[in-house]
Amino acid sequence: MTANIILASESPAAERLLMNAGIGVKFQAVDLDDGALEAPLVEAGSSPEDIALVIAEAKATVISERNSGVVVLGCRKVLALDDDILRPPANMDEGHKRLLLLSGRTHQVSSAAVVARDGNVVWRHVGIARLTMCRFDLGYIGRYLARVGPSVLQSPGVYKLDDEGVRLFTEIDGDYFTVFGLPLLAVLAELRRLHVIDG
Repeated sequence: MTANIILASESPAAERLLMNAGIGVKFQAVDLDDGALEAPLVEAGSSPEDIALVIAEAKATVISERNSGVVVLGCRKVLALDDDILRPPANMDEGHKRLLLLSGRTHQVSSAAVVARDGNVVWRHVGIARLTMCRFDLGYIGRYLARVGPSVLQSPGVYKLDDEGVRLFTEIDGDYFTVFGLPLLAVLAELRRLHVIDG
């Protein structure tokens, strides 16, 4: 497996999806403050999709400016409930409250992917998935959190869909990969178009 692209993201899930698809990636950390980029967009009333896209684009362009001629992929996932952006809870108490908030409701995951080369954006896309949770009682939430442990707090929705978290849902409308932070099928199509990957 050769390294075809640079992944400008802090997302292990995105890296894993690409590697599983047979695409070698080099990871480069991006020295950007996502919160500082996000705050004025939220204040201006930007949609979750636009917020995800702006941050993914910033990551991709910064890294592509440092790596001449290389294809760089930036990505960003934003979870929102009724257009309110949700961030990872700080502790288990907040995680408990978050699950109560999401109980019986549908939230949205917007996963943006941006391809850049030499500081210029050549492609952008946002995948959207809508996830509907079961209605939980307090006892179930407590038992669930006790089983999965604090690592689940890395997720704004307090779940890992490829783990016990899948039991929290009644319906998922949209692309499975988008939930993990990368609209993979659209990305693969663009990488083929750019002749970065075979096919």
